[in-house]
Parts: sequence; C-alpha cells; structure tokens
Amino acid sequence: MTQAWILDGVRTPRGKGKPSGALHDVHPQELVAQLLSALSERTGIAAADVDDVIIGNGDQRDDHGDDIGRLSVLAAGWPVTVPGVTLNRFCGSGQQAVMFGAAGIAAGWQKLVVAGGVESMSRYQPRRTSGRLDGGNAAILQKHALVPQGISADLIASVEGFSRADVDQFALQSQQKAAAAIADGRFAGSMIPVRDGAGRVLLDADEHPRPQTTMESLAALEPSFARSGSKVREPEGISFDQMCIDSYPEIDAVSHVHHAGNSSGVVDGAGALLLSAPDYAKAHGLTARASVRSAAVAAADPVIMLTAPGPASERCLEQAGMSVQDIDLWEINEAFAAVPLKVMRDLKIDPDRVNVNGGAIALGHPIGGTGPMLFQTVLDELERRDLATALVTMCTGGGMATATIIERL
Repeated sequence: MTQAWILDGVRTPRGKGKPSGALHDVHPQELVAQLLSALSERTGIAAADVDDVIIGNGDQRDDHGDDIGRLSVLAAGWPVTVPGVTLNRFCGSGQQAVMFGAAGIAAGWQKLVVAGGVESMSRYQPRRTSGRLDGGNAAILQKHALVPQGISADLIASVEGFSRADVDQFALQSQQKAAAAIADGRFAGSMIPVRDGAGRVLLDADEHPRPQTTMESLAALEPSFARSGSKVREPEGISFDQMCIDSYPEIDAVSHVHHAGNSSGVVDGAGALLLSAPDYAKAHGLTARASVRSAAVAAADPVIMLTAPGPASERCLEQAGMSVQDIDLWEINEAFAAVPLKVMRDLKIDPDRVNVNGGAIALGHPIGGTGPMLFQTVLDELERRDLATALVTMCTGGGMATATIIERL
C-alpha cells in the first residue's frame, strides 16, 4: 500500500444558515464548483487527471440531490470525463469523503482525488419530521428508543454530570479562540471568497462568530430541547426524556443544558482537499503538505448517539501505533459542547491541544462541509506552530463517529 498525500485544501467562508445569510442564493453545487476551480488554480493540476471527486453531504435531497459530486464537476466546467460521487455519514460525511479518497489512493486504485463536502442549510426545504433519525421506519423504534440529537447531547451532559456552567464555559472559550484566530488571519490560507455569477464577492469571511459573547449572555439563553424532550410522543406514548431515562436508569431526569449558544451553528459552506499518490505528486513537481496516517470509524448506542468519537479516536490511534500523547493538535467537532468535553475526559486529552482556533460553536457546522474544513484548520495550525501530528474526529447521527490522523511531511 502507498501513502495518501494531502496536496492542498480550500474552503468557503461559513455563511449564516438563514435566508438573510450571504450564501443563501448560491446553489450548493456552485459552492463546490468554486472550490474545484480554486484547487486546480492553486496547484496547477490538470483537472482531467482527477480520478474522482468525492463529496459528503448530510441531506441529499432537493438542492443537494442527484449526486452533487458529479453535478459540481459539471458546474465547474471540468472535463466531462471526471466522475463524481456523493456519500452520507451524517455530520461525518465530508470527513468520510477524505477517508474514502485516501483509501482509494492507498490501495493503488487512484492517483489523484478531490474529497470534501458541502451543506447549504439555509436552502433546506421545510419538512415534517420528528427530529429523530429513523428514516420514517416505525419498526426500528421498537428496537431503539431514538431521540433527536439535541436531546442526546443533553443526555450526555446528564450522564457525565456536565453542568450548564460547564458547557457555557466551553462555548465561551470557542468564541474567544475563534475571535483570536480570525484577528490573526489564521484561516486566510485556506479560505477563498465566494463570488456570484458576475464575479462579485458575496462573502470572504466567516459570518457566524459572535465575539461579543459573555457568560452572562449565554446564561440568558433558554434551553433548546426542554420542551421537545417533555412532550409525549407516538407511537411510544412517552416523552423523549422518559425514553432517555428508561435507557439510562442511572439518571433521574434529563438536564437540558444545551442551547443556541453552546451548540454548533447552522450555516452554509463547503470544503475540499486535493489528495494524491506520492508518485503522481513527484512526477508533476507537486509539494505535499501532509499524509493521511490512519483512519477509523466507530459506532455506539444510537440513543445517546454522540459518544463514538472517543472509541473512533482510540481505534485510529491503535492503527497508527500511537498514543494520545503523540498527537500535537486535536479537532473534536463541537456539535454540542458536551461532546468534546466527554472525549477530552475519557481520553485524558490536554484541553490546550483541542480546537485551538475555536470550533463549530463559534464558526458553525455546515454538516457535510465541516470535515474538510477541520482538516484545513488543523493543518494550517500545525504549519504555523511547526508541529507534526493531528487527529480529527466527529460525532455523527445514528451513534457513529469518524476519526483520522494526519502527519506533516
């Protein structure tokens, strides 16, 4: 097997995930298309050499449907001979795209791959949904007491004993670290401006951060999931909260501590990495920035849902023959504050190595687009600090997680 090298990565800014957001009027195919154009311009690769464009997306309906990977290739004006594919592992979709791309190169099946993801959350069509990820299959609810993700995050906090102050403090630190990173220009190397059809810049900076956040402003926010947690649901005839208590009898109640200020932001955005085999890079005079050292996925209880990043990270470390102490920087996606708090506690990770430039609480979480953005953020920071290794991990719907270790070259 050969190594999979990371040649470069680009991302859009994150736009607010609402109709007033700067990226709302840009079709998600066009977001990816602009990334493809930027990668070819920055690296000088011949687009026709790309063996596949792998795009992760968590929705895959309406604007995101009909294989957005292939359609983005056509939107970019790349040769029609370049294929594209779309995959869904919920929030980990974009990271999974990178892992699949690296695997194809490592196996010797491909030499040059673009892997990334996209989500334009402001363009989601209104749907009737219970909020739980069951695919409309009532029979599965007889086997697993599935609840919405936000309630799962509150369940983690309840089981782990994380208080409202704990999760709010983590959220405040995310905002503060992101504000410092933005002021220092740390995202500039990977971010490209999004333009309209006439070439005018629509957005050139992340739109979601709230640097004015304080503990007092966070404390004033109402819990987001208390009402839905207490409402009686059919066909069970009990509430989501009671389903959680039945599954985790060690708690007496679900402590609803998460809200809009300590949960990931709803945004639009896309990111992509250019991966290659070493032989291709050397033959074309391309300088690689990092290699993908190992990758893993894991799954855990789908009720509490968001606890698999720890097991996925441990599996990834084991594959690489590494320990927690061997990782210089960690990116643990901030889907909800309780998620990284639990991973740091379980794996005994130094908090000073985790999400050092803030995370999705401050910057936003464009579902399929987040994974490649995390790789770019941490790779840029490894280079800035002259460090070597990083581990990226994300919780996903259905009780799963993705994890990947990269190493600078």
